[in-house]
Amino acid sequence: MSINPAIFVYVIIFVAVVAVVEGLYLTIFGKSISLNSRMSRRLALLEKNHNREEVLAQLRKEMTQHMSAKSIPLYSILADKAQKANIAFSPMQLMMLMGGLSIMAYVGLTFGTPAETPVRIILAVAMGVGGVYMWVNSKAKKRVTLLQEQLPDAVELMVRSLRVGHPFSSALGIVAKEVPDPLGTEFGLISDEAAYGRDVAESLKAFAERMDNQDLRFLAVAVAIQQQSGGNLAEILEGLAQVIRSRFKLFRRVRAITAEAKWSGMFLSAFPIVALLMVLMLKPDYFDEVQKSSLFIPAALVVGVMLTVNVIFMKIMVNIKV
Repeated sequence: MSINPAIFVYVIIFVAVVAVVEGLYLTIFGKSISLNSRMSRRLALLEKNHNREEVLAQLRKEMTQHMSAKSIPLYSILADKAQKANIAFSPMQLMMLMGGLSIMAYVGLTFGTPAETPVRIILAVAMGVGGVYMWVNSKAKKRVTLLQEQLPDAVELMVRSLRVGHPFSSALGIVAKEVPDPLGTEFGLISDEAAYGRDVAESLKAFAERMDNQDLRFLAVAVAIQQQSGGNLAEILEGLAQVIRSRFKLFRRVRAITAEAKWSGMFLSAFPIVALLMVLMLKPDYFDEVQKSSLFIPAALVVGVMLTVNVIFMKIMVNIKV
């Protein structure tokens, strides 16, 4: 039995594509773009550029550029996730990155595999586009998860600030200084917008819609109602913080309960593909005789459709909204 080394070349090239994206991102924007940094991106930019207006304009551009480019063909599949991940690359830069990585992958496939030219082109484009999409999707998931974890603490910090006599705009500024990214920069942006005259409730609502987060919508509605009808905002936000924590605990409990079903679904979905790859690695000529049959392509299409339907239904079954 011989293992086809081309399989490993494909994997190495794809991993290299994803690594190049991350390396370029950190090289161009530095550590200030990292969610693990204790200093938020807004404070890091203010430290370099003391012009508050320029920093505000740059952050607002980064936070809205992807949705404004949603009308670009094929980019719409990436725009929503890039917006949630707050990717600092512009849409044009991301598309150029996809093209450059596709070229890099094509060169690697040319020197590392015996595949035909049409196959190399298709695989190179798939690796370039797929690598960027996977990277953006990973960034979006990480950022959304961190934001959800930080929100209850941020709301409670605002409650304490309000109870000692600070106005709500000052409470937002305190959160922007004390809480790291992603929430620190987002609330700092809202605080800066309020300082330049924008309604706080409107900014919070725009933030909630941009992130598509129900807890942020609750916060925006609570602030809007308090502005219109008055009341003790500290008590309202304290109750909201408790609700957010309860929903977060319930979400984690549901995730723990459905973990076995999710992994079972992932295994059942991936097993046929992994088995096919193993067969091709151990015995590359295994399907040579079968390929001569006129039913081979229709049967392969039916299997592909069934696998796709299986993945969709598995995801629907374990995707429980909290």
